[in-house]
Amino acid sequence: MFKKILIANRGEIACRVIKTARKMGIATVAVYSEADRRALHVQLADEAVCIGPAPSKESYLAMDKIIAVCKQTGAEAVHPGYGFLSENEEFARRLEEEGIVFIGPKHAAIAAMGDKIASKKLAMQAGVNTIPGYNDPIESADEAVRIARDIGYPVMIKASAGGGGKGLRVAYDDAQCREGFESCRNEARNAFGDDRVFIEKFVEEPRHIEIQVFGDAYGNYVYLFERECSVQRRHQKVVEEAPSPFIDPDTRRAMGEQAVALARAVQYQSAGTVEFVVGKDKSFYFLEMNTRLQVEHPVTEMITGLDLVEWMIRIAAGEKLPLSQSELRIDGWAMECRINAEDPFRGFLPSTGRLVKFRPPAEVPGQLRVDTGVYEGGEISMYYDSMIAKLIVHGRDRLEAIERMQEALDAFVIRGIHSNIPFQAALMQHPRFREGRLTTGFIAEEFPEGFTPEMVPHEDPLMLRLILAAVEHKLRLRNARLSGQMNGHRYTPSPNYQVIDAQGATAATVEELSDTRFVVRSGDRVLQIDFDPRWRLGEIVLQVRIGDAPMTVQLEREGILYVLRHHGAELRARVLPAHIAALWSLMPVKTPPDMSKFLLSPMPGLLREIAVAEGQEVKAGEKLAVIEAMKMENILRAEQDGKVKKIVAKPGASLAVDEVILEFE
Repeated sequence: MFKKILIANRGEIACRVIKTARKMGIATVAVYSEADRRALHVQLADEAVCIGPAPSKESYLAMDKIIAVCKQTGAEAVHPGYGFLSENEEFARRLEEEGIVFIGPKHAAIAAMGDKIASKKLAMQAGVNTIPGYNDPIESADEAVRIARDIGYPVMIKASAGGGGKGLRVAYDDAQCREGFESCRNEARNAFGDDRVFIEKFVEEPRHIEIQVFGDAYGNYVYLFERECSVQRRHQKVVEEAPSPFIDPDTRRAMGEQAVALARAVQYQSAGTVEFVVGKDKSFYFLEMNTRLQVEHPVTEMITGLDLVEWMIRIAAGEKLPLSQSELRIDGWAMECRINAEDPFRGFLPSTGRLVKFRPPAEVPGQLRVDTGVYEGGEISMYYDSMIAKLIVHGRDRLEAIERMQEALDAFVIRGIHSNIPFQAALMQHPRFREGRLTTGFIAEEFPEGFTPEMVPHEDPLMLRLILAAVEHKLRLRNARLSGQMNGHRYTPSPNYQVIDAQGATAATVEELSDTRFVVRSGDRVLQIDFDPRWRLGEIVLQVRIGDAPMTVQLEREGILYVLRHHGAELRARVLPAHIAALWSLMPVKTPPDMSKFLLSPMPGLLREIAVAEGQEVKAGEKLAVIEAMKMENILRAEQDGKVKKIVAKPGASLAVDEVILEFE
């Protein structure tokens, strides 16, 4: 077994690998960029070496530097995690030439599966179902149309070297096919330096279901069942689960056996994932093979009780697979939510900055797990991807897993940046999601106009208001117990309150039964609310019982407002004694300033370009500026015709949310 390994990655996957290596008694070496100097993976590793500036190509993608660190530290093997160099054939080959073990498949297998056209031909030879299509590069739009007609619309036009949704179009007729072919080829040429394009049948009501496979150096292969990854936004996975709510045992076995056949065909060693598209009739077709550990591997670990990173390390060290296919079992249901640094209410724009508060729910072995590479007080950088944590739960069945995920999301505190937790909470409650009626178009179909707070209405808003009334009364009772009050002038809180929010005022009467138990009445509604005795006023996460039902909410104060969050919904309200509420209604309302003549930055990021000049007339839809954040460029366009009065920010500036970029006349 190895004595020391290097992790050629960052963030949560680097921390994840370090955790298993430590369990196995293996020393670890972390590499980091200057932007990651204080990152969690740097703190957790036994050794850490800086390998360059923040841009990935100068650090995490710099093969020479990583190999040099291996030699410098005596690392015998490299775990690449996912992303960066994890599927780079040249990196695996160079490590092998240097006598350093790549904890992953051999470079020949990476090469064979890395090209979509070549991998599809290999799959066909191995007896794996492939989507009807034309697998050779297509030279012209006319040829693309002829092929599409032969296959039958709809068809999918894909770049051979594509990935992450780039170089992919769906065409339903000849015109869309011509346009899609040209744009797909141009996009592929610019993104990958490879403009080869192929066409295949578009599967209706498609699901994205993948099979986890393992192989060793002794010709042993197993599949560790499937993962359902259909819930995607812009071709990026959002929620993953195992097993799939759609797959029956016969289909599972057929998919698993075909995945193993493909792995055997390339003499695959290590962890790999064979991705399939599955139609509404349970027909399944090979998409691609990912020759690395997947982001969503924890759900497989949860239902099998296995450590996939440990398997990878042992296979790389020359050991045999620990179990045979007949020894593998599915236990319960697992689900993973990717917690991303993005603002779901602003079109999922990236959100960077300091994590003022980062308090994940407490881990429970076998039930709840949090994989992360950040910590409270740390920085979310604009240079890397937006994922800051993975929240994984396990239940006896799918419904229990969903309920545990909902409870865990309610308890997950992130402040200082925005996160997609409200969106994840909305997904957990969505009827179609709960029923398991998923396709890769689920999010686009259910949220066609984006995501707004109105899409997360609470099932019982009155209950939330009554909880706030109880909290306010509890606070006032505490104030009444303060020492030093004059005899005969002691403060006695009134039990009558008004909870005032955007919907109006709700009258509530609160009765204290004990320090932690209250009865709240509003009209015909009566609630008994029991507070967790460990909770103290000022703590964000509050656990209560409403009757016999437990409930987790997040509670904060913003000035005189309470902000209560539950199941993705947010209630902002004032809670005032009834006699004060009558006077409050007479107070004047402050009008917010008019910012309509300013272009504001919708996200933190780097101002790459100002596309206009002072005094220039602009038309609606015209490009005004470009902001870069988390490896993505975001173009800001004019919402209406106007004239630029003043340019406030300069290219190269680091912008905060709502910072002024330019002013219009």
